[in-house]
Amino acid sequence: MPITKAKLTDIPQLNVLVNSAYRGESSKKGWTTEADLLGGIRTDEEVLTALINKENSVMLLYKKNNALIGCVNLQQQDNKIYLGMLTVDPELQGSGAGKILLKASEDYAKEIGGTKIYMTVISIRIELIAWYERHGYKDTGERKPFPMDDPKFGLPKMELEFIVMEKLL
Repeated sequence: MPITKAKLTDIPQLNVLVNSAYRGESSKKGWTTEADLLGGIRTDEEVLTALINKENSVMLLYKKNNALIGCVNLQQQDNKIYLGMLTVDPELQGSGAGKILLKASEDYAKEIGGTKIYMTVISIRIELIAWYERHGYKDTGERKPFPMDDPKFGLPKMELEFIVMEKLL
């Protein structure tokens, strides 16, 4: 499987991928865009560096023919694993790359002793929530506020909140 762990040298390419998939006009080529919900950027090289260097955190990369087409961040918190920043190149969304990354995430979580994987999803992203539900994730009922005035998360165009979803491994 073409899944590897990100290194610091991958950061510039990761930054372009994540921002192109979530924000701006390029993101509208895929179905997971947040461009209508949030302005600004999704991440930057400083945030990505911190995620790669963070203890108990890994960024998995999905490459095909040496081209980066997807990534996901996993953070271990005891036996629970947080899944974040699942990203697929907008031009390749719908090709199965997201499923491959999700499966790799779950396999990795099990390898490191995880019994549960969880994530936060913006509550009005109905199609994305449905996609995760089709892959066994459940809405826990927990809600978390969206950081409305932290530009590191983007510039909200409306009131937003997160739902917490999880899956037993």
